[in-house]
Amino acid sequence: MKKKNILLVFTGGTFSMKIDEKTGGAVPYFSGNDLMQLMPEIYELVNVTIFDFGKYPGPHMTPELMLTLSKKIKDRLNKNGFDGVVITHGTDTLEETAYLLDLTLDTPIPVVLTGSMKNSSEPDWDGPANLKDSIAICLNANSRNLGVLVCLNGEINAASEVTKTHTDDIETFHSLDFGALGFVQSGRVIFNRLPRKLEIIKTSKIETNVDLIKCYAGMDAKFFKYSADTNVAGIVVEAMGVGNVPPKAFEGIKYAVEKNIPVVLVSRCPAGETLDIYGYPGAGKWLHELGVIFSDYLNGQKARIKLMLALGKMKKQKELKKVFEG
Repeated sequence: MKKKNILLVFTGGTFSMKIDEKTGGAVPYFSGNDLMQLMPEIYELVNVTIFDFGKYPGPHMTPELMLTLSKKIKDRLNKNGFDGVVITHGTDTLEETAYLLDLTLDTPIPVVLTGSMKNSSEPDWDGPANLKDSIAICLNANSRNLGVLVCLNGEINAASEVTKTHTDDIETFHSLDFGALGFVQSGRVIFNRLPRKLEIIKTSKIETNVDLIKCYAGMDAKFFKYSADTNVAGIVVEAMGVGNVPPKAFEGIKYAVEKNIPVVLVSRCPAGETLDIYGYPGAGKWLHELGVIFSDYLNGQKARIKLMLALGKMKKQKELKKVFEG
């Protein structure tokens, strides 16, 4: 059988790290070629094209870098006949990059993000196994037209649904609302369901001046007013429960909305959707009537990515509302 052509994109993260003797901490070290020398068996599975995007720790990735990554991958896909793309990434921001790519890469071929929770100096380094599983996904015909996928610890998740749930456990990436799409076991790929939603935002720009504000008991208006008064382009609010905020926080949100700043609502709960089912001051019905946009099942970091991309293409409240609420 003819081997398939896979684009391997290395962006850094713990996958590329080893322990620094001076500091005793893990730091970015290996390039893509270096890493492949540690995993020569990959070449027996597929034809590999290596693209070194950088050696970024997860927290060093920015929305601008994510969009640049998307454009560079898109350029390579347009020029070459790749059968799949695997991207290594720091786990701290992996879900954000994965979701941005999911919203901007319109391709039927499998695109899989992976990483590792252990660095290469540790005996239980999980990077190689995660990379092999991700390649196995690319080789599976059922992986096409599923949007961007995330695979670590043998679990396959949709970029739009997955989140990091534990600080250092290798079993950290989960889709809390809907469960995994499937899994990889001994190189065999099993899918149980399709992603809940696939969508594309066609834009070459991103508006990064978007704040993410988390609500808490007794919260007042100051953070919302500060954002509004510093000309923020948009605000994502992590509300309580199904989508409610304290009365004084509501006044701050109202202040921002009256200054024509789009406000998107998510829940601070790790699972569940936002709904306008309560009618007391500060509750969902008040927020929706005010013009706040509800974001369905997205968490705060993903809603921020989506709003930044949407604002790169449109500014009207009606258009933004349609992007989030349909």
